[in-house]
Amino acid sequence: MDLQLTGKTALVTGASMGIGRAIARGLAAEGVRVAGVARRRELLHSLAEETGAVPIVQDILAEDAADRLAAAALEALGQVDILVNCAGGSRPLPIDAPESAWNEAITLNFTRQRQITHAVLPQMMERRWGRIINITGKSEPFGLNGAFAAKAAVHAWAKGLSIEVGRHGITVNSIPPGRIMSEQIRRNYPEQDRLEFSAKEIPVGRYGEPEDLAVLAVFLASPLAHYITGAVIPVDGGLRRYQF
Repeated sequence: MDLQLTGKTALVTGASMGIGRAIARGLAAEGVRVAGVARRRELLHSLAEETGAVPIVQDILAEDAADRLAAAALEALGQVDILVNCAGGSRPLPIDAPESAWNEAITLNFTRQRQITHAVLPQMMERRWGRIINITGKSEPFGLNGAFAAKAAVHAWAKGLSIEVGRHGITVNSIPPGRIMSEQIRRNYPEQDRLEFSAKEIPVGRYGEPEDLAVLAVFLASPLAHYITGAVIPVDGGLRRYQF
């Protein structure tokens, strides 16, 4: 299938490893010029060598990160047609966690995504075309986690934003991953635990790979997906049990 992406441009945050890297690679394979954002310089430069992506080394928690990222991407690419908000991370918190811990979790997992999106929206609206794709998280908390609260906020914000910008040819969608293999998964879940969990909880019987999610993100980024917006589409091998 021709996804009609050749010549488009994309800004992908969290692009150094895992899901973000797989999405950057998938977009580049379809002819998209990619700017990849992450903190780890070496990994970004290896992505650049592999795909031709423009590396932007930056911590999105930094002051004025959103404006600086948007400016750097526009300078490198000329325009941003596609934004993939993938940077983030789990933040388990105790009941008595300080306010600073909650602020960091919300900033990392919601506020920066919102700010970066709003920074690139005007030039999308001017051209009457754009794709916003948010990599979010589960909606079934098993305890206090700042990321869970932040990702729920992303879902609500993205739905509202999709209503505002649809008439400008811009779609806004969210993809909550299930158990997708990553550094964090390998560090926190030994192989035997993964096998037992897969057999018991995941209908397809295994953890996913970053590429399993990237294929959906690349499709949602394409002109062919123009009628899909405001959606939350899990990629989890059937892990979630609720029906809608």
